[in-house]
Amino acid sequence: MFKILGFLLLIRLVGNPFLALIILLVILYFLDRRYVGIFPSITRPFRRSRQISRLRTTISLNPNDVSAKFELARLLVERKRYNESKDLLLQITDRYEQSAEYWVELGYVNLKLGLMPEGEAQMLQGLEINRRARYGQPYLQLAETFRGVDQDKALYYVSQFQEIQSSSSEAYYLAGSMYKALGRNEDAKRAFEESTAIYRTLPKYKKRQERGWALRSYFAKMR
Repeated sequence: MFKILGFLLLIRLVGNPFLALIILLVILYFLDRRYVGIFPSITRPFRRSRQISRLRTTISLNPNDVSAKFELARLLVERKRYNESKDLLLQITDRYEQSAEYWVELGYVNLKLGLMPEGEAQMLQGLEINRRARYGQPYLQLAETFRGVDQDKALYYVSQFQEIQSSSSEAYYLAGSMYKALGRNEDAKRAFEESTAIYRTLPKYKKRQERGWALRSYFAKMR
């Protein structure tokens, strides 16, 4: 009722229901970005494009800057430009042989290019160096890859992820989503319930980070 009254008041103030709706959506977006975090950032693509341009310039001036090449490769993955990312990563292998982050990134790129055995082996190589690399996210990426190919393997990777992120709302939401995709609806429901239960036990500073995932879990278990 309060939301409806607020919307009607906004219409009276601006004199146009469509403009009032746009203003309301903008307000909701900024509130979400400030307190919840469900909506994606609308500025992220622009920041990423600027970073890519800056890194290309850096590399053109100094072709031996391996850090710039690695960072550019990661940004290109976000843009789904996997072949270009792989070319950059292969150029710097000798400098990153002991880096878990490197092998996880290269493995993910190969998975996206359809090279499943190679990609899986490289991701596992990175996780062997550091099992907690990227907070266990590579395990979920492996689970997603094998979801329609090898369900037992997918479930194994989900369980590995949960072992690392045992007290995270995000972890249980992502695990629940994977269980749901695998048709394990009861397991999915338990994971979503665990996600919201964990959120209630978190300290205030941590709740800000996890609130969006707890809300996603709440709505997911209602469906």
